[in-house]
Amino acid sequence: MAEPLCNAAVKKCKETMPQTPIFSSMLGSSCSGQVQPDMGERCVDPVYQDGNLVSGSLEALIERLVPTMDYYPDRTYIFTFLLSSRVFIHPHELLAKVGQICIKQKQQLETGTEAEKAKLKSFAAKIIQLLKEWTETFPYDFQDEKSMKELKEIAHRITQCDEENGTVKKIISQMTQNLLMALSARSQYQEIREKFRQPVTDKGTILKTKPQSTQKDILSVCCDPLILAQQLTYIELERVSNIYPEDLMQIVSHMDSLDNHKCRSDVTKTYNLEAYDNWFNCLSMLVATEICRVVKKKQRTRMVEFFIDVARECFNIGNFNSMMAIISGMNLSPVARLKKTWSKVKTAKFDVLEHHMDPSSNFCNYRTALQGAAQRSQTANSNREKIVIPVFNLFIKDIYFLHKIHTNRLPNGQINFKKFWEISRQIHDFLTWKQVECPFEKDKKIQSYLLTAPIYSEEALFIASFESEGPENHMEKDSWKTLRTTLLNRA
Repeated sequence: MAEPLCNAAVKKCKETMPQTPIFSSMLGSSCSGQVQPDMGERCVDPVYQDGNLVSGSLEALIERLVPTMDYYPDRTYIFTFLLSSRVFIHPHELLAKVGQICIKQKQQLETGTEAEKAKLKSFAAKIIQLLKEWTETFPYDFQDEKSMKELKEIAHRITQCDEENGTVKKIISQMTQNLLMALSARSQYQEIREKFRQPVTDKGTILKTKPQSTQKDILSVCCDPLILAQQLTYIELERVSNIYPEDLMQIVSHMDSLDNHKCRSDVTKTYNLEAYDNWFNCLSMLVATEICRVVKKKQRTRMVEFFIDVARECFNIGNFNSMMAIISGMNLSPVARLKKTWSKVKTAKFDVLEHHMDPSSNFCNYRTALQGAAQRSQTANSNREKIVIPVFNLFIKDIYFLHKIHTNRLPNGQINFKKFWEISRQIHDFLTWKQVECPFEKDKKIQSYLLTAPIYSEEALFIASFESEGPENHMEKDSWKTLRTTLLNRA
């Protein structure tokens, strides 16, 4: 079983620690250095630079979240603060603090005059709007009883502001109903989420005792690279749709717990990330399996060239994750060692793909292509042109390093909010891309094969590879002999 993504991210990403940040700041300035607020006689709370909030105490940031009669927080701030707040405080504790601030403001407006009653209704409408945005964007914050209790208490107090016509009560009732539906949908997905597909190790299948004609391969299901790329994109968008912003913040909150208590995340909440990461691994292994299990060199060459064309079509669509998975599968040792096969392959197109995914300079070529796809998406008129599916492991890596490069708190104890602006921007882009409706019609036959076809373990891949093209040196011969003996002795 694959290692949990939050833990695996460190292993997968340490090889290319960027020397300088690769992201443009959401605030319009470089994020290469830590923001240092004025440390003179008086420390302002919160701190702004060029009109932009860059740091503040948790209390000040919470105050900025709660509306007043004359103020409603910017939606970007609401998203960023609610997203990052879980690193410092549990959602139910944050709700309690929001409730306390609401009580104070409500008491100040309860003078009994008609003018103040109107202000009270206006204030209530703003609080409801905040709660509505919160429950719609981060429904999982309300999964536990404590959070629901705090939400109900705030709703009860706000309802009192408009008891005459009951409008507020109706809005809150609808909001609560929508929240419960969202929680139910996530719960159902968790129950039926993909189980990790186990690699095939059956010795009869691997050692090719069955006639080749009885074996189904991807070309017998779909021989058009464009159509297969479209079906891969359909699967990608379906899986991406089940990843939520709080899932992605697990990368940050799982890595450390502020003040060494209670904010440590629940690892079980990363199942959506793990399921998506597992899809990448399965696709890579499926590509390798399809190539290695072909007996005849001519057909194997055709299979390699087919997957090269599929990867190219994925690139053209903007599906970089499937493209990277296919390239990764073709670069696995059992496939890469098939020199006789590769000698017959027209590799010019493959060389172009590998250039796009060249890891040097922190995947500079890929990032340029991703930026181009993102710009195309912003001005696109059709869903086909809006598709942007980043390489998920690299996306995780970017968030992880943003987290590691910049501290959560500044030397004066204030929260380094500039850091969370940038993490929020990255996640917001991802959420924008995942909302694109897939323009391709689902082909159940093709998708069933992609999702359920047997895949070989690494051990089985080597055996199939050696049977396709025999060992070339003493080291390979020893490996082949050991693997074959081990597998045949299993019963």
